Amino acid sequence: MAVGLRIKFDGGTQEQYEAIHSHMRIDENPPAGLIFHSAGPIDGGWGVIDFWESREAFDRFVESGFGPAAEELGDRAFASPPDIKEFPVHNISKP
Repeated sequence: MAVGLRIKFDGGTQEQYEAIHSHMRIDENPPAGLIFHSAGPIDGGWGVIDFWESREAFDRFVESGFGPAAEELGDRAFASPPDIKEFPVHNISKP
């Protein structure tokens, strides 16, 4: 079942997001299971709204992609762990 995820990095910046996003080359090589990704500034940090085929697909991405990339980038990546809220998806419409 598809899941939606609201991810917030307190104190996160556009520069940190762009560093990790470009390091992982997500636009050229999207992770398996990703349906939709968006990101932008939110309440004193950086926010992401993602839709994934399953929570397991997201967890695999974090373990094998995002986590290692953040470690490689060190101080250029987000300084604190994200606050993640999961919600069930009833419908996704893409024009």
